[in-house]
Amino acid sequence: MQLQTVTTVTIPGYRIYEYLLVLNPHEELRNKIMKVKQEFYETYKAPSAMDGKPHVTLVNFLQYEMMEERLINRLKTIGMGYHPIKVELKDYGCFPAHTIYINITSKVPIQNLVKEICHESQRLMKLNDDNKPHFIMEPHLTIARRLQPWQYEKGWLEYSHRHFTGRFIADAMLLLKRPVGEKRYQIAARFEFENLPVNTVQGELFG
Repeated sequence: MQLQTVTTVTIPGYRIYEYLLVLNPHEELRNKIMKVKQEFYETYKAPSAMDGKPHVTLVNFLQYEMMEERLINRLKTIGMGYHPIKVELKDYGCFPAHTIYINITSKVPIQNLVKEICHESQRLMKLNDDNKPHFIMEPHLTIARRLQPWQYEKGWLEYSHRHFTGRFIADAMLLLKRPVGEKRYQIAARFEFENLPVNTVQGELFG
């Protein structure tokens, strides 16, 4: 997912990265979704169908790399206090005119997590007034995006009648990063959902 381009004055000498915070399906389900994406790519010639591995995006944002350590510490705390999430996938949905995705029917626990991340970490994720973090309050799993009108219309005509089922337990969230303008993400950190009581988490932090 490409954020808005960086148009503002940046601090010379400090690298800006694009970050994604995601939930990752297990390998078997990832492979099943990749087959769908591959088929969409072959049928509708949509390059975005082959962008990256399947995941559920929670937030994407731009930030200076020097902020990363503080951000990782904050996200680790959120993960320690959060419970594993059961993610249910069923059939297909769309954002009209440009994106086709797999529906997530178990939205509420993911939305609650995104709200918590927004509440606790928003300030650390904001590069400047023109580049604010993008919190995904409508969780979904993208098949293809940035579609041309004909790709979207023909694709949705087909996929609105197709079925898909899958589920996974998200027991962690991953922070991915890439230098602005580059294609490939790397994993910056993994945050386990440990479901610890808040006072235990605070004890870990301040003990």
